[in-house]
Amino acid sequence: MATSPKANAIAAKEAKTSSGIPVELVYTPESLSGFDTARQLGQPGEYPFARGIQPTMYRGRLWTMRQYAGMGDAEESNRRYKFLLANGTAGLSVAFDLPTQIGYDSDDPMSLGEVGKVGVAIDSIEDMQRLFDGIALDTISTSMTINATASILLALYVAVARRTGAEVRKLSGTVQNDILKEYIARGTYIYPIPHAMRIITDMFAWARESTPEWNTISISGYHMREAGCTAVQEVAFTLANGITYVQAAIDAGLDIDQFAPRLSFFFNAHNNFLEEVAKFRAARRMWARIMREHFGAKNPRSWMLRFHTQTAGSTLTAQQPENNIVRTAVQAMAAVLGGTQSLHTNGYDEALALPTEEAARIALRTQQIIAYESGAAQTIDPLAGSYYVESLTNEVEQRANAYLQRIANLGGMLRAIEQGYVQQEIQNAAYEYQRAVDAREAVVVGVNEFTRETEPPIPIQRIDEALERRQVERVRALRQRRNATAHAAALQAVEDAARNGANLMPVIVAAVESYATVGDVAGALRGVFGEYRESVTV
Repeated sequence: MATSPKANAIAAKEAKTSSGIPVELVYTPESLSGFDTARQLGQPGEYPFARGIQPTMYRGRLWTMRQYAGMGDAEESNRRYKFLLANGTAGLSVAFDLPTQIGYDSDDPMSLGEVGKVGVAIDSIEDMQRLFDGIALDTISTSMTINATASILLALYVAVARRTGAEVRKLSGTVQNDILKEYIARGTYIYPIPHAMRIITDMFAWARESTPEWNTISISGYHMREAGCTAVQEVAFTLANGITYVQAAIDAGLDIDQFAPRLSFFFNAHNNFLEEVAKFRAARRMWARIMREHFGAKNPRSWMLRFHTQTAGSTLTAQQPENNIVRTAVQAMAAVLGGTQSLHTNGYDEALALPTEEAARIALRTQQIIAYESGAAQTIDPLAGSYYVESLTNEVEQRANAYLQRIANLGGMLRAIEQGYVQQEIQNAAYEYQRAVDAREAVVVGVNEFTRETEPPIPIQRIDEALERRQVERVRALRQRRNATAHAAALQAVEDAARNGANLMPVIVAAVESYATVGDVAGALRGVFGEYRESVTV
């Protein structure tokens, strides 16, 4: 197909980043007029951390290379984890199916047709033990993308660690546990917002004593970006959520310098390469100032924005899927040059299905080539001082701060969500981008430019339908053989704690050790807390 004149005239027309920031034809020292290098940049490992949170960054230790995976049942996923570990993955990242994410067991009528489809089905301690069979939990870092049921899945992980003799206090990893972005952009919520926030602060308090190396939240801009927000909005809305969690923990009586060092973040790496680098640098600087100047945190570790990055799933195309390898490499390089602590790279076939082993291998090799061949890891913050990058970093920060002020004027993030403000801003941005694609003002290679008539077939991952049947049979068999008295008492303890305000985590751990399922525990909490019903349409 012939290329449109628009695709050949990028240099001649007015240019803007994905956030609508105008891009000058050339940047000069005057572009940074008034830029206070010492204050804005600092040194790596020093406030305000624009250049990175560690003094040596990747010269001291590379980012953790993760590959997000989970499919079908626990055995199938365990095989994929061992494949990834054998190919050089340094940390595991677990994807759960939708029933697990919203607190239904595999044999629940609500789960029909969804068991194991977009992640692994986990119903009980036995499933979690099969998932990590042969993997030493106190020697590997595990990230779990789970939110409404994060407390239950962390409890299952701890229970399996105890069973297998792992030292619980040495467990390292992350549960996403960011429920606010579920109400905004993703939808896998269960409970009304106040109760969901209570569960999160209970986890903060419990983990400080029980799993001190565990990150009990990963405040996530990723899913808001996947829903269509801009880079500036991603920074603003993520940090606004972070402010809300910190305030909730303080209101619950927790000391900021005891819980804040375990806060972590999760960002998207999108296509506009230099804006993405600037985004990461601006977010670090903003969070440092929020924590030190707004909240008065004293511990330098409380000021640090530690983050995981995943390349942008929403940019992957079913048309010419091999192009996605290049997109992922560009996005991964932006994350590395932006100073990420952990990285997942998407499989090129993910617009079609869960990634095949070959796609997962290529995605992992992409990280390894960046780490060991590109030279990007040899020096810290190599783009610092670039007139354009520093100008973009400042602009992202200023525009994100303007959003934070608007949210504060609305009464904070909870009120902004309840009023539909954040959702509307994301939807407006998504609409504007799609309009630009439809009008060919934004080029998507292989989709609206440089297309071909037919797409040759590629192998895709398929989930065996028998896996759902087998998982249903397993959970039903577990119900038959567990001790009914101990199980009932454990669930009653969960309900009592939910009502009387006691910390929920100890009773949830005890419940899963008594073979309570994810659906059992979530159901007990539903009975006390009720369910969230969205009241705003945007």
